[in-house]
Amino acid sequence: MAMSGFEGFEKRLELRFCGDDPVTADNNLGLRLLGFESLEQVLDAVQCTVVSAVANQYFDAYVLSESSLFVYPTKIIIKTCGTTQLLKSIRPLIHHACNLGLTLCSCRYTRGSFIFPKAQPFPHTSFKEEVIYLEETLPTDLCYRKASVMPSKTTTHSWHVFTASDQSHLIPNDMYTLEVCMTELDRVLARKFFQPPGGTKSGDIAGKEMTKITGIGDINPRAMICDFAFDPCGYSMNGVHNDRYSTIHVTPEDGFSYASFECVGSIFDDDMEHLVGSLRKAVQVFRPATLSVSTTCASLEVWPRVAHALEPLGLKCRSCAADEFPAAGSVVFQTFTARRK
Repeated sequence: MAMSGFEGFEKRLELRFCGDDPVTADNNLGLRLLGFESLEQVLDAVQCTVVSAVANQYFDAYVLSESSLFVYPTKIIIKTCGTTQLLKSIRPLIHHACNLGLTLCSCRYTRGSFIFPKAQPFPHTSFKEEVIYLEETLPTDLCYRKASVMPSKTTTHSWHVFTASDQSHLIPNDMYTLEVCMTELDRVLARKFFQPPGGTKSGDIAGKEMTKITGIGDINPRAMICDFAFDPCGYSMNGVHNDRYSTIHVTPEDGFSYASFECVGSIFDDDMEHLVGSLRKAVQVFRPATLSVSTTCASLEVWPRVAHALEPLGLKCRSCAADEFPAAGSVVFQTFTARRK
């Protein structure tokens, strides 16, 4: 195990806002009206930058130097890896949203276990510090709060969750989020995320090639993909399809290899089988020895499909933990390892 290296495990923050006027009309852009300078200011506090962006009628998707940012009219999701200070985005976001007549009504912060915890800066030095920072930063009317560390059988993997909500947003909606963290990637497959030495391709062009040769482009063929390859190695993509996003980030170096896949859906989707197919395809791109899947959903009908998707790939479910959170619904955290050959 390397003493230090790039931290692949992301921190993820989801903030929901509400306005005096219900933001229902399609022409109401809400947070999408934030100027690029405002977003840059937020990302500056986190210590990352935008490298690529794409938008559709529903939301804006940004690939960052460290992961991704999604901006919807009343919701922002920021996911950052490395030694970024993600929680420092909260104050400026509340401020900029306020200028648009929007106030924060719920917050969800999640992350796995860092590979290099000692390299993390304040406030990410420990989950306890993160929770103290969140408690102090969030408006007092987000008074329904819960912090939890969800364990697994393997000591290295646990899932950290903090949620906060005001009175009127306690009931979660029909959407689910799947957060997949993969470690010990297949070495041959991981090599595809390295650029050839002395290569002259731009991050955009190299990214497109990686999307194609790795099979990432086939995970959801209907999605518009915004991708980027880093120099000398590493890769990020955002997939955009109607009002849904998916995202993949890869740290391919041996000794601390990591890949994440995240997607969202609704429990009312016609083809829940599409979820199984996407998850299966995403995991096959990397063939990790170990992975965890966190499913956040109002109902309990999504998480059993996870094992159904992964077990045919020779992955065995080693542990499963579940907990309930205000505004988020239930979070189910499962870990899997490849069956010994």
